[in-house]
Amino acid sequence: MSEIKQQQSTDPVDSPLIKGALDIDPWLKPFSEELLYRRNLADDWLKKFQEHEGGILNFADSYKRYGFQVNKDNSVSYIEYAPNAVQAAVIGDFNNWEHETHVMTKDNFGKFHITIPPGADGQVAIPHDSRIKVLFTLPSGEKVARLPPWIRRATQPPKEYNNPAYESRFWNPPEEQHYHFKSSRPAAPQSFKIYEAHVGISTPEPKVGTYKEFTNNVLPRIKALGYNAVQLMSIMEHAYYASFGYQVTSFFAISSRFGTPEDLKELIDTAHGLGIHVLLDVVHSHASKNVEDGLNMFDGTDHCYFHSGGKGTHSQWDSRLFNYGSYETLRFLLSNLKYYLEEFRFDGFRFDGVTSMLYLHHGVGEGFSGDYNEYLNPFGTVDKEALTYLMLANDLCQSYGKTIDFKVTTVAEDVSGYPTLCLPRVAGGVGFDYRLSMSVPDMWIKILKHKNDEDWNMGNIVHTLVNRRYGEKCITYAESHDQALVGDKTLAFWLMDKEMYTNMSVLSPLTPVIDRGLSLHKLIRLITHSLGGESYLNFEGNEFGHPEWLDFPRVGNGDSYHYARRQFNLPDDELLRYKFLNNFDAAMNKTEEVYGWLNYPQAYVSLKHEGDKVIAFERHNLVFIFNFHPTNSYTDYRIGVETPGKYKIVLNSDREEYGGHSRIDEEVSEFYTTDLPWNNRKNFFQVYIPNRTALVLAPA
Repeated sequence: MSEIKQQQSTDPVDSPLIKGALDIDPWLKPFSEELLYRRNLADDWLKKFQEHEGGILNFADSYKRYGFQVNKDNSVSYIEYAPNAVQAAVIGDFNNWEHETHVMTKDNFGKFHITIPPGADGQVAIPHDSRIKVLFTLPSGEKVARLPPWIRRATQPPKEYNNPAYESRFWNPPEEQHYHFKSSRPAAPQSFKIYEAHVGISTPEPKVGTYKEFTNNVLPRIKALGYNAVQLMSIMEHAYYASFGYQVTSFFAISSRFGTPEDLKELIDTAHGLGIHVLLDVVHSHASKNVEDGLNMFDGTDHCYFHSGGKGTHSQWDSRLFNYGSYETLRFLLSNLKYYLEEFRFDGFRFDGVTSMLYLHHGVGEGFSGDYNEYLNPFGTVDKEALTYLMLANDLCQSYGKTIDFKVTTVAEDVSGYPTLCLPRVAGGVGFDYRLSMSVPDMWIKILKHKNDEDWNMGNIVHTLVNRRYGEKCITYAESHDQALVGDKTLAFWLMDKEMYTNMSVLSPLTPVIDRGLSLHKLIRLITHSLGGESYLNFEGNEFGHPEWLDFPRVGNGDSYHYARRQFNLPDDELLRYKFLNNFDAAMNKTEEVYGWLNYPQAYVSLKHEGDKVIAFERHNLVFIFNFHPTNSYTDYRIGVETPGKYKIVLNSDREEYGGHSRIDEEVSEFYTTDLPWNNRKNFFQVYIPNRTALVLAPA
């Protein structure tokens, strides 16, 4: 603590605790005192954890102590935090739901304790996978049964029960049913190419897919496409399937509708064996309002883990908001992260709803101009407790990674552009590795929705793709999973919805609509991939232009699963044109794998020609040329390059296997530079670039 005070007593600009951030962005200097103050908020928590818990890693080991724990002697220990309750008892199938047989003891810190001895046969007294709850007596005398927050298994009861509320289960499979990991975690790639997926929809059949089906059918597809990471959505248990996993009810239970915890472990282990990283889409920004099978009103109050009153409710999401300044809330959330890292061997996290967490207004009805006062005004709208939690979450991930000699990756879903979000904690940042470039998919939808092809503005496209903070890495994507939902349109739908059901067969003539759609779909993905960030993300199905939206079963559609699926059979059908987009996606990823452009310094854009509709840029010794013109092809088109020599085509969107017209004879296409300046580059070469075509060239 004295070290922190000493740092505060000197000029904050000179503090080594934030110097790295100020070196990267000198415009932060007027806010150095506030940056230092915010860093110290998190550092003070670290000191507290060190003094009282033995450090943040031990603090996050609380999942091994709280909830139900099976001891070596087959007794079961149970600890639960419920400060408002006056009495508690364990009830379940094991004791015929009697509330007087297993009464818990309450300590002075609001925690209830009990140890349940083994049965007469020496075995665990609570049967594996049996139903179990905790029964509280409230100060009013009312008795309420709740699902334990730390429970590791929750399942939906049979339909004949006529009660949709999930049931908590005591998960303690026998040793022979445990999954044992075989593969080590693959080293973090230099550039992430992420396949975002939802297990339940990952099957062509109108049903809920399983972990095992994903392991057997989808992981090989992801590998073949050239992705080196998979980001799994909707894993944390959510009672309402149509919430897309964003209304979590049980944070330590993985979704039972997809299978068992052992099945998920097998999925992750198999991915590791294929060299694929596995990221978890973690929802710590809010929680379901469910009382019967969620955290809400757990101990009879609205503030056990959440803020009370209006501050604890998200008006638009109709959900509960965590109190990140609470010691026990931090215990719960940080332990939740370590649980998934350690027990399931996830390689990192994509934190959902970071914008909502960062601001007291949760981003509702707010625009962000980029003025630093919006983020760093000491009296502004930033929720400093939530910001502190995000710093601590990154501290935990990095500290855990060091114990296993592995880089845990963290990604922030933030639309606000909060400065220092993706700078290391040691440099004075929040600590994330990447933020999502959420403005890019919005740009493409606006262009397709409101602009004719001849009106596309090359300068605006480039500006949106390169407009990111220096020194803070971004994951770029051409379309988001939200755009796949019913009521919106994917890129493929915006481009081809009039003919996707009638003219995608190779046996039918190629129509202008389908030709345009296939061509622009490839160009949009490649320019986003190569110019927009340091990593790339694709939502499953978009790689081949999935023809239907995503609509989960709900009352409004008669609980239909017809649109809650991905039709992977389409790109596998040699008679359908979906295969062309799928082939190009694989070629795009594999070209990057061989030659590299992601995670390299931003490209130098030498050309943004509005009349010709041509964009050209260089990144990591590669030359990218895009002709977006709807009709004009150009012969001997001059492209400025910095490095002289001979160049060859390594990716051509006009190839026949990508649904193109094979207008370029690559066998004879060699390009030699001329030693004359062009477009502010020292050299140039000349190429043939057909309309709606992209080329990638590398030194030969």
